[in-house]
Amino acid sequence: MSWIEVQVKTTRDAVDAVSNILYDVGAGGVVIEDFHIASEATEWDEEDVDKLIVEDNIAVVKGYLPEGPDLPDKLNTVRNRVKELGNYINTGESTISTAEVYEEDWANSWKKYYKPVKIGPKIVIKPEWEQYQADKGELVVQIDPGMAFGTGTHETTRMCIVMLQKYLKPGMSLLDVGCGSGILSVTAAKLGASRVLALDIDDVAVNVARDNVLKNGVNNVVEVRKNDGLKGLKNEDIKADMVVANIIADVIIKITRDVRENLKKGGIYIASGIIKEREKDVVQELKVHGFSIVESMYDGEWVAMGCVLNA
Repeated sequence: MSWIEVQVKTTRDAVDAVSNILYDVGAGGVVIEDFHIASEATEWDEEDVDKLIVEDNIAVVKGYLPEGPDLPDKLNTVRNRVKELGNYINTGESTISTAEVYEEDWANSWKKYYKPVKIGPKIVIKPEWEQYQADKGELVVQIDPGMAFGTGTHETTRMCIVMLQKYLKPGMSLLDVGCGSGILSVTAAKLGASRVLALDIDDVAVNVARDNVLKNGVNNVVEVRKNDGLKGLKNEDIKADMVVANIIADVIIKITRDVRENLKKGGIYIASGIIKEREKDVVQELKVHGFSIVESMYDGEWVAMGCVLNA
């Protein structure tokens, strides 16, 4: 099958937002080439290193669209939305190019950019196809993101993993809203969570997350369910000790009321995926619903917040 590769040269800060745009127009997969992260990896073939262009805050997002009569309209939508995105976040060059490729060419090419990475004191995110010998005290999370978000390389995900290690205590229950590849749910289970309910509205993400849960042997702890945010959840489903949502500011604001209803008093809410420009909006909404911000973490243009639900 012939596909059109849409390549957007942008910044690391805009990777998730640009990826969302490509998925929204029907991309059958997204590849992220993050040269900054790649240059920090420790186990690279010499040939791979020679090919890397190490530039600070530069990333390339490649989306794959099937050829068809609606392709020109989809490309125009991508161009317009990327241009509009520049009003809210640093998108860098935002240059867009296209090329014809075949499915087998792109299905595995992105894997060379994804290597084991240690995040925080304990967690190592390891691609399924890579070898890694864990040191004493390390917990290895094996991930194949497939066509879902969540490789551990993006700032928003890394901050969540750091906060999980800081705030999650063994025996806690957790809700993962917008679970993507399931990386945060699996991490929580590895850290000792007693029960995790992972939610995502996207069928692909749900399937990928379930696969990753099985691969990590935590299916006795993690349940993956298709759901729109926290809609329709009842206390008998789970009244959580902790909620983690690595999404975007608008969705964080939208679900905060529901988070309150599904979190125990004194529970922890980790909210990430927030660009700095929207931090005040999110803080205001959190305070309205009884949350106190105990920690704000910053990485690039992104903010993650650790919050407590007041009793």
